[in-house]
Amino acid sequence: MISTNEFKTGLTIQYDGNIWRVIEFQHVKPGKGAAFVRSKLKNLRTGAVQDKTFRAGEKMEAAHIENKTMQYLYDNAGTHVFMDSETYEQLEIPQEQITDALKYMKENMLVDIMMFGHEVLGVELPTKVELKVVETEPGIRGDTTSGGSKPATLETGAVVTVPLFVNKDDVLIVNTSEGTYVSRA
Repeated sequence: MISTNEFKTGLTIQYDGNIWRVIEFQHVKPGKGAAFVRSKLKNLRTGAVQDKTFRAGEKMEAAHIENKTMQYLYDNAGTHVFMDSETYEQLEIPQEQITDALKYMKENMLVDIMMFGHEVLGVELPTKVELKVVETEPGIRGDTTSGGSKPATLETGAVVTVPLFVNKDDVLIVNTSEGTYVSRA
């Protein structure tokens, strides 16, 4: 059991029949009345984010999430196949469960699979990944009316905003949590 006073970012809990990850939290001690904890929780099964308020000291069960490093192999008609590099055991995950992660995932990439017991909750990508630009407009020198940026389509199909000097076939470092350009590789 864990108390709401012990909340910290990244903590996983079981609450209301679901598994939640604490994204943000704030301990509030009003001048009048009892203390409470405002929190923003992400449902690891559905991906929904909700604001919840708990009484200070309220107890709930901690959820032990295991991260298993696996290699992404290929897409098999709507399911995606991953392989454990140590045991060579393969795991299939439906596309609906990992739609957001697919924008930055390419074949043979190592990712962490979040598991609660034998239930697969989703995929955690590395913070930064290297992806190749497959399509972008050529940057015209002196054209900074648009703020000096343009859209670029990456090899995985994701579209990110990049500076004007980025060209087709450049390899970029992209932040996967925010979906933003970091630098050229």
